[in-house]
Amino acid sequence: MFPVIYPIILAVILFSLGVAGVLLRKNAIVILMSLELMFNAANLVFITFANYHQNLDGQVFIIFIMVTAAAEVAVGLALIVNIFRAKKTISIDEMHSLKG
Repeated sequence: MFPVIYPIILAVILFSLGVAGVLLRKNAIVILMSLELMFNAANLVFITFANYHQNLDGQVFIIFIMVTAAAEVAVGLALIVNIFRAKKTISIDEMHSLKG
C-alpha cells in the first residue's frame, strides 16, 4: 500500500495550477482547460480516499464529475465559438459585453 500523502500532494499541486490558470489567463480556452485540471485534481482525491478506505463511493462521484466536466466543455466550447463569430476574439478582456 502506498502512502496516501503523495497523491494528495499531487492533487493540491494540480488544483493550485488550475486556480492560477483561471485567475491569471485571459484566453477562454485556457481557462476551460484550467477548470478541467481542477476537476481532475478533485477526481484524484476521491480515488485516493476510495482506495484508502476500500469503498467504491468515491468512484461513483468521479463518474458524475466526469459527466459534468464533459457537459461543461461542450457548452463552454459552443459559447466560445459563438462569441468568436461575433467578436473575432476569445480574449476575456474583450468580452466585457455580450451585446453585438
